[in-house]
Amino acid sequence: MDPYDYPRQWEADVVLSDGGTVHLRPITPDDADRLLAFHGRLSERTRYFRYFGPYPRMPQRDLERFSTVDHCDRVAFVAMLGHDIVAVGRYDRLHDTDSAEVAFVVEDPHQGRGLGSILLEHLAAAARESGLTRFVAEVLAENGQMVRVFRDAGYQIARSFEEGTLHLEFALDPTAQSVAVARSREQAAEARSVRNLLTPRSVALIGASTDHAKVGHAVLTNLLVADFAGPVYPVNPEHRSVRGVRSYASVLDIPDDVDLAVVAIPAAGIEDVLDACLAKGVKALLVVSTVMDREAERRLVSQARAHGMRVVGPNALGVVNTDPEVRLNATLAPKLPGRGRTGFFCQSGALGIAILATAAERGLGLSTFVSAGNRADVSGNDLLQYWADDPDTDVVLLYLESFGNPRKFARLARRLGRRKPIVAVKTGRHAINTGIAGTVAVDEASVQQLFEQTGVIRVESLGQLFDTALLLAHQPLPAGPRVAVVGNSNAIGLLAADALLAQGLELAREPVDVGAHAGPEEFAEAVRSTARCEDVDALVVVFVPPIAMPAAAYAKALREAATGKPVVTTFLAVEGVPDELAVPGPDGSPSRGSVPSYPSPERAVSALARTTRYAQWRSRPRGEFLRPEGIDTERARELVLKTSSDEDVVALLACYGIEVVPFRTVSTVDSAVAACEELGFPVVLKSTSEQLRHRTDFLGVRLDLGSLEAVRAAYQDLVEVSGSTEMYVQRMAPKGVSCQLGLQDDPSFGTLVSFGLGGVVSDLLGDRAYRAVPMTDVDAAALVRAPKAAPLLAGYRGGHPADLAALEDLALRLSALAEDLPEVRQLVLEPVLASAAGAYVSSARITVGEPPSQPDTGPRRLRQIVSE
Repeated sequence: MDPYDYPRQWEADVVLSDGGTVHLRPITPDDADRLLAFHGRLSERTRYFRYFGPYPRMPQRDLERFSTVDHCDRVAFVAMLGHDIVAVGRYDRLHDTDSAEVAFVVEDPHQGRGLGSILLEHLAAAARESGLTRFVAEVLAENGQMVRVFRDAGYQIARSFEEGTLHLEFALDPTAQSVAVARSREQAAEARSVRNLLTPRSVALIGASTDHAKVGHAVLTNLLVADFAGPVYPVNPEHRSVRGVRSYASVLDIPDDVDLAVVAIPAAGIEDVLDACLAKGVKALLVVSTVMDREAERRLVSQARAHGMRVVGPNALGVVNTDPEVRLNATLAPKLPGRGRTGFFCQSGALGIAILATAAERGLGLSTFVSAGNRADVSGNDLLQYWADDPDTDVVLLYLESFGNPRKFARLARRLGRRKPIVAVKTGRHAINTGIAGTVAVDEASVQQLFEQTGVIRVESLGQLFDTALLLAHQPLPAGPRVAVVGNSNAIGLLAADALLAQGLELAREPVDVGAHAGPEEFAEAVRSTARCEDVDALVVVFVPPIAMPAAAYAKALREAATGKPVVTTFLAVEGVPDELAVPGPDGSPSRGSVPSYPSPERAVSALARTTRYAQWRSRPRGEFLRPEGIDTERARELVLKTSSDEDVVALLACYGIEVVPFRTVSTVDSAVAACEELGFPVVLKSTSEQLRHRTDFLGVRLDLGSLEAVRAAYQDLVEVSGSTEMYVQRMAPKGVSCQLGLQDDPSFGTLVSFGLGGVVSDLLGDRAYRAVPMTDVDAAALVRAPKAAPLLAGYRGGHPADLAALEDLALRLSALAEDLPEVRQLVLEPVLASAAGAYVSSARITVGEPPSQPDTGPRRLRQIVSE
């Protein structure tokens, strides 16, 4: 590669610690004037800390040297806010070594926003790409802020002190601590950017309208009716006021700062509005306009990010925050649910109004709601970052059509799910968008496994989402799968018991039937005494109203009796939380302790089963992200783009400690004999044809050949069968259970590790297990035990147990390969012979291509918006 080629792949939009954004890119000679202006804006103290002297003016010679780099041995990044440089970071290789000196400087008003740590991350990534392994830095001892940037980055730093200067030196390979530091900062920054959106101190509505039929009128009405805690500024150049509120011709005419601008004008005028918002310094942009092509979206987001602003939309329904100190309803929905502790992210603007209305009808209170529409910038991942530390949110609901970055989603969901349940509706269940031949989406049962791996409760419809959310929001998690049934109808009680068993739950005891004539106290005592039983983890209460007694008395008794363990009911077949079963919160909405009701026992049990499976996942060991020893990532990256032959595949796998049983490719009977003598007997002869080699009748394979005569006969036999003289000679592996391990890319989850036992039955039944990358040791152990045929590996019916630890190690090595090399779109190891002696890979094939999904690795950056 020409070192002077501009490395466009290094460009990135990044979120700063205060939630604002900047655009990071490599410097070019065209930046000379900007760099000179940037230098002139630095304070004397900042210049002294950077250059160890006054350095009031930058000479032309230095200006040319600083702005002209080769993007290899000399690299510099500039952080752009609008058209201005606000920070510069650079490194220069030291002579002909693998070390470089690193330095950066941040404009005074932008110090303390995290720019130093972001520049260090991106410089380190560029340096590793250029073959450097170490950074050194000279920092004045009194420059405490810069010292903290290096100290807090998570690297192992060696330091020395001489004449007031600290000499720092550290290796560039990411450490567990440096990765943890970067992700912690990412989480805090992205959460802050969403907080700016959801807790604005002021809102401008661009396109506020006096026409009741227009979007701008509906949004303004909802903002005012919700009694937003800050000022609302309508923007309408044709009217002095809208709905009695003074309006402004432009957002630039608003006398105060604007935190959130809601855009409700036709798409054709958005670019002019954007320029005004950028000049005004708006923090977040909510675009409810609908008609906008992909290129216009890209320009909108690129410009907004470059000027420090996040974007929701286009085609967004809006955002809601029910916090009594905010009271924000910047949506088209006139009816909102009450205050609750559930956060909701919805990708579909069209469904948003129905979702909010249904939540209100069923008694599900919300803390916050975001409908992101086209999700051009702010996505579900951003909301997961926000809700992770939001003290007002206990349950997270997602309605998703796609994942912007599936690997990042898996990582965030796994971490958040340990503390707060996530319930997701994922559409497009039957759509396949493979992007490359031979890559297919996994089946639905396996998708369910993958969601459960990350702790996400997957549901198939909005109805199931609300059923599950009501239970999670109002009742505690079950401690186990043992469920008791209590009711006043034996028939309905038996229906509930059947549903429990069908869902994989345990019936703790025979259903308790208090009889149709039992009074409220007798009914409540049956619930209370059953809940006290140590072998009961949850209760299903079925209730048919008796004629002689009002149902309200039973409801009150049930609500008071239901304490400590989760309870679901079919009270009067009501859907949601009826007033009689609700524990009112501060605003009168149902709160914790309320008892959710369902129209049928089956729906009640289904919600309980999902919650129970989630609770079991949460109680399991978390596992560790172990990276196996003996991995040569640098060599693997050199090999992956030129993997075309069998030898290349073997070499690439060897970089990850995956050994293929030794083999040779031969084209004559004499070369086959010579290969056998080199490899040692016994050997296997295989046709090079995939179809012949994997036939169930082993037509293209000759096994356990122990002599030269047998090899010659087998060779001639295979030539007649295949019509080709080329074939493989391979050393015979120890006999074992045939298995298949592999990597494949899924549209929803990114790269998956798959495992199954070999054979036509497993293929026919789809008996495969999947885990998303990255995998923990617990994930690997679960993967090789998940297929229905897995007991064959444990010595089923007197067989010899296989070395499961060897299979787990193989799975973890594949996971590491997938993390490091997203270019590997598909990889199959088949057969892998699993025996007591280990796991032996007999054959491998790899498909390489452009990465289909963004890897969750490298320095922090926002999801890239690309043109179509």
